[in-house]
Amino acid sequence: MAMTAQPRLRPLPPADWDDDAFEALSAAFSDGLVKHIRQTGRAPNVLATMMHHPALSGPFNVYGNVLLKQPAIGHRARELMLLRVAWRTGARYEWVHHALLAPQYDVTEQDIGAITRGIVADGWTPLERDLVAAADEMLDSYRVSDDTWNRLAEQLDERQLIEIPLLVGTYTCLAMAFNSWELQVEDDVDTTGLPLPPAPA
Repeated sequence: MAMTAQPRLRPLPPADWDDDAFEALSAAFSDGLVKHIRQTGRAPNVLATMMHHPALSGPFNVYGNVLLKQPAIGHRARELMLLRVAWRTGARYEWVHHALLAPQYDVTEQDIGAITRGIVADGWTPLERDLVAAADEMLDSYRVSDDTWNRLAEQLDERQLIEIPLLVGTYTCLAMAFNSWELQVEDDVDTTGLPLPPAPA
């Protein structure tokens, strides 16, 4: 069934957040973001939805920020894997926001096109090919194959190898949450010309 035009869980307006919600926000994000949300009374739909459960959203966002801000495999590699997860899971919120951020991480329209078609883009390094293949393998069978793992192990250190399945698992978890909540892309986000993944069946 296609996603509805309304979320199953209403994003909680910051005006309705309690002290626990703002403490959770402060634990994970900069003072500047906290101040902006307080002043404008607006927050991204993902944060506003997660604030129904501050005790969970705070620590989860602290953890997520490690993958987002300090990826051991690098920002471009993370985005390639993340975008493949978002496309295959039909997680439109996840896909839209990261596809729009992609140029910041040197991910091109050609890269995005390859991810949507499940092909290898011209210019991908052997490591990037293996990382996207690993993402597909984990989505298909919950495990990186021996051949792919062995190639990755020749190119990456132990810290990076720890991160790869956690990255795919985390963004798959978020995809399941976003799809289940029917999380909507914000009205002021322009998706013109952006390919959108089919909604999950």
